[in-house]
Amino acid sequence: MYELIITLILISLGYFFGHRAEKKHYKSIIAREKVMNSLPAIASRMPPQDGAYDQMLVSGNVVIANDYFKMFVAGLRNLFGGQMRSYETLLDRARREAILRMKDEAKALGAQAVFNVKYETSNISGQTKKRMPVIEVHAYGTALTKI
Repeated sequence: MYELIITLILISLGYFFGHRAEKKHYKSIIAREKVMNSLPAIASRMPPQDGAYDQMLVSGNVVIANDYFKMFVAGLRNLFGGQMRSYETLLDRARREAILRMKDEAKALGAQAVFNVKYETSNISGQTKKRMPVIEVHAYGTALTKI
């Protein structure tokens, strides 16, 4: 009975604080994306041909952990099957944050654009039941500055 109470408390706290932190992070991401929209990030492999550019590798890396509530819901989803929306928001935040960090680095170098943008993701927490899901997303691309 004691373990059940502790589990319910942890799930409730995970929901409350996790939801609050996620909303705060999304607000931050949206505000920063509005500022960074002036620096395009393009997935094209070929750079623009309209002038001479200096090229530099830029990257952004982020590690985001999941909360107990989302982990609990995902565990239930594993039993019944279906789409894991709780992990989708985790990946969405991580990808957007990694792109913003990459753009920050490119902007600091004076870049006009970033092309050949790629993502790498990894689960760095392992697959054991006692560990929280922790996801790393690495975004990288080639920053172009006019010569």
